[in-house]
Formats: sequence, structure tokens, C-alpha cells
Amino acid sequence: MASDDSFHRPTRFAPHKFDAIVGGADPAQLSRMAHDTASALLARVREDPDPAVVARLVSYTDEHGIDAIAELWSHAAAKSLPGALWRVYLLRTLIRQDPQGVSLGYQRGAEVSHTIDQVVAGAPAPAGPDEVRELADRILQGVFTGDFAVALDRAAAFCRVVAAGFASIADDADASDSVHPDRPGELTRRALRLTQLADELHACARLWRRDALD
Repeated sequence: MASDDSFHRPTRFAPHKFDAIVGGADPAQLSRMAHDTASALLARVREDPDPAVVARLVSYTDEHGIDAIAELWSHAAAKSLPGALWRVYLLRTLIRQDPQGVSLGYQRGAEVSHTIDQVVAGAPAPAGPDEVRELADRILQGVFTGDFAVALDRAAAFCRVVAAGFASIADDADASDSVHPDRPGELTRRALRLTQLADELHACARLWRRDALD
């Protein structure tokens, strides 16, 4: 799985890259563009959810990279429509970058978590690398074709289960291990980031249900 820094901010952009998007627009214009593109994309696809179009959107970052999505939406507020879309794409990318590590975290989390999160997430048991990759695709597909709030809640639940798993594995790890002395700290930081991501996605789901997610 990517390092903590790459999880928090997968791509750093030089100022000229943003200038090139809209001719050096100010932050307010960039924010408006993020909201407009997110709203237009979601409305268009949900109005006519052509399976081929949805499939291309789900796999978009496989061909074009996460940078293309980041340029549009990564700087949007967490509790916003572009912010929600960015976080779902980010979660899918993180899963595909390290399906083995994420699946181990999910399996441990399902064992130690005493909530219904694993039920909400909808992953099979056991959830191996192939299963978590497939789940990530199903969640993103649900953003465009199903109940948007449910898709966000599924993503949030998945994050919470994996976070619980990483925290548990970190507790078991030997901090004095000379081979991987930083592993417990890395896992703890990943757990915290996933918990934050879950909170943001869940907040977006609540706002969407109130028709207040702009």
C-alpha cells in the first residue's frame, strides 16, 4: 500500500499545471469548476447509465491515472460532491495498488470489529485481493447507477473495517523488529487516514440524503 504521505495527498502539482487548466484562474474559479464538472458528470450518467460508459468511468484511472481525477477534484472541500467523488476514486486506487495488504486489513478488521460495517460494505467472506478489487469497482459503479448515498456509506464502512484491521495488526506488530521497525507506526497512520476518509464519506452521504451536497 502507498506510504502515508501518498495516501494523504497522492499527487503534488506544480502551480503551472493548475494555471493551464483555466488560464491561471483563482481558487474560487477552480472550486466552481470542480463542482460544475462533478455535478454535470453525475447527472448525465445517472440520467442515462449506459453500461459501457459506466464501465469506462469505473476504470478511468486505470488508463489515465489518478492525476487526471486529482486535477479536477482533489482540492475540493471534503464535504462536497467533487470531494466525495475524489475520495471514492482515491479509495479504489489505494485498493488496486495494494489489494493484498488491504484484503489482510479487511479480514482482520472483520474479525475484531463488533459493528455492522462489514455487512454494509458488502464484501464476501473471506475477502481476498480479487474480492476487494471487485468490491471497489462495485462501490464506484454504485455511485453512477445506484443510490449515491448508499455507495458512499458502503465506501465509508469498508474504510472503517480496514482501519480496524490495520490498528489491530499494528498492535500485534513488534516495534523492535529490526527488519520493519516502522511498520506499527505506518499501519497506525493508515488506520487514522482511513478513519478520516470514512468520516468524510459518511458526512457526504448524510448531506446527499438532505439534498445539501453541492
